[in-house]
Amino acid sequence: MLTLDSKLPAVGTTIFSVMSALAAEHGALNLSQGFPDYAVDPKLIGLVEHYLGAGNNQYAPMTGVAVLRERIQAKFQWVHGLTIDAEQEITVTTGGTQAIFTTIAALIRPGDEVISFEPAYDCYAPAVTLFGGKMIPVRLTAPEFAIDWDYVKSLITPRTRLIIVNNPNNPACRVFSMADIAALAEVVQDSNVFVLSDEVYEHLVFDDIQPQTLLKHPLLRERTFVVGSFGKHVTCNWLEGRLLCGCTGTHG
Repeated sequence: MLTLDSKLPAVGTTIFSVMSALAAEHGALNLSQGFPDYAVDPKLIGLVEHYLGAGNNQYAPMTGVAVLRERIQAKFQWVHGLTIDAEQEITVTTGGTQAIFTTIAALIRPGDEVISFEPAYDCYAPAVTLFGGKMIPVRLTAPEFAIDWDYVKSLITPRTRLIIVNNPNNPACRVFSMADIAALAEVVQDSNVFVLSDEVYEHLVFDDIQPQTLLKHPLLRERTFVVGSFGKHVTCNWLEGRLLCGCTGTHG
């Protein structure tokens, strides 16, 4: 009999699938995944038909369609006052999870260590393990879910390759302050550590809080991969899809 051994035997079914199945079984309100319960806007359908008719039905460039990257560039200028190079610093992917996986695949080699803060999105650890890395978890505790940056700094070793942050954090809802960003920069400044900043919830904030992208810090901009998401920008009525943006000249 043909058998297939899993490369990740300790990884179970994602919590999203589990909770969605339970919600369907019991007729419950599903708060674990967002499924649109309304029809597609006819304007969107019309735009898709228009651009398909105009010949936009070919393979996209590997980094994403130029005009889309230019719109992302304009968004960073408008929201953060940052000038991002659409050609060199923005890559469009087919999902935020793919962007995270691709970043980890590009950086992590067997024996590398990756610091991450828990609770965390459950795609981080399997990707790190798949490429031979070792997760170094930092548990955040209620009610503040604050990060002890001195403790994080103590975890840095010659094997540390990457720090993964989720800002704003899901599910803890903590938003980095400028002090947090400065502290993170201090942690990595004398090392060869990269940062993966999962910023897909940047616009889902309240109480007049303004999330700050890590790219606003000059040192972090030189070593940070920022993952953003069209799918989470519900307040802007953006199309479903996700993107990877923010990696700078030294690492493409």
